[in-house]
Amino acid sequence: MERTLIADTVKKVGEKVKIAGSVHVVRAHGKIAFADITDRSGVLQVVGGDDLVELKPQYFVEIEGTVNARPPQMANDKIKTGSVELSAEKVTILSKSDEMPFDMGAEVLNLELPTLLDYRTLTLRHPKIKGIFEVQSAIVEGFRKFAGELGCTEIFIPTISASATEGGAEVFEVDYYGHKAFMTQSPQLYKQMLVPVFERVFTIAKAYRAEPSVTTRHLSEVTQMDCELGFVDFDGLMDALEFVATGILSHVEEKQGNVLEDYDIPKLKLPAKIPRLTMREAQKIILKRTGVDHTKEKDLDPEDEKEISKWALEEKESDLVTITHFPTKKRSFYTMPDPDDPEFSLSYDLLFRGLEILSGSQRVNDYGKLVDAIKERGMDPKNFEMYLQSFKYGMPQEGGFSFGLERITMKLLNLSNVREASLFPRDMERVDFRFSR
Repeated sequence: MERTLIADTVKKVGEKVKIAGSVHVVRAHGKIAFADITDRSGVLQVVGGDDLVELKPQYFVEIEGTVNARPPQMANDKIKTGSVELSAEKVTILSKSDEMPFDMGAEVLNLELPTLLDYRTLTLRHPKIKGIFEVQSAIVEGFRKFAGELGCTEIFIPTISASATEGGAEVFEVDYYGHKAFMTQSPQLYKQMLVPVFERVFTIAKAYRAEPSVTTRHLSEVTQMDCELGFVDFDGLMDALEFVATGILSHVEEKQGNVLEDYDIPKLKLPAKIPRLTMREAQKIILKRTGVDHTKEKDLDPEDEKEISKWALEEKESDLVTITHFPTKKRSFYTMPDPDDPEFSLSYDLLFRGLEILSGSQRVNDYGKLVDAIKERGMDPKNFEMYLQSFKYGMPQEGGFSFGLERITMKLLNLSNVREASLFPRDMERVDFRFSR
């Protein structure tokens, strides 16, 4: 008998089928037992006797039996297969499991974060945790879809670079066959090099930051989703980033709405026109709302991001707000200064429910100005030889933006720590396991 996916059992009432999957939980009631079996498509209740009682969580099994409709009063409308159950006739154990170190049948795994990560291969099997990465998969799917609709070509860039992308000391240096190289801080330089080739590109890439920081919103290894567009001005770039951002979020709500409901996430508010403010305008609004004067600060701090996002939700009914014109000296060397006020740059951040999930800018595309900008930051243009080659031989007006995959996931599901949104997080304290173990 061929295997039937659990999700397809709803179409096979009265038929004999064979399912295969893992045991999530077993409930014994006298001579009758119930087991929840999961596979890649969903979860199904199986009814049987002693053969089910012998099963333990995380056993892998094959079960043959007849699909029956559940009595209406016993239906479970929270799952796709809640209208049916399988009456077991033959149970085959494919693989046994040691006793689990925690209760996988619990609705929520109430574990401290270090424990959650120390047992990562196990905690990922829990439906609630698994749902995080089903949402994350939908985010990437949405990004590819809407970046493609912008006319972008997908590219694949190196993660070992001859230079530090952003400059500074926050890089991982590697011994590359006796030569000095670096783990890329972002795909930035490579995606810019490809604008003259493809005009519009996107990439999903790993980025590495050697920041001595242990916060709830930073990781040493992150996944970036980047677009870079040629022949586009500042307003066009913001139109593009907002188009992709709203597209991603709407796509997730459509594809993984059940997971969002499981996490008690409110419906998204994505107006046709996302509010846009300069950094100074945002600071003035924050001053008026809170009395906190940050109007001379050179960036928004985390509390500022939360407050201006509250304003956007209350005043504009938007979960998103775009903040522009950050100080030029606070942005990377390739960021275009505003011609009308060079102290500030043609840059932007996108905030989602109180957290920055995207950053970007229009870029300096003039070779001479770019060389000057590199020198002004105390860096050597020789370390950017390949990058500068692209500009020396012609580069159109261009710019781009970068989403943080883990950060979007974190805010979409209201997780308390970005590590929960990484399958196998890397930070100062951990590579797979904690260094202090």
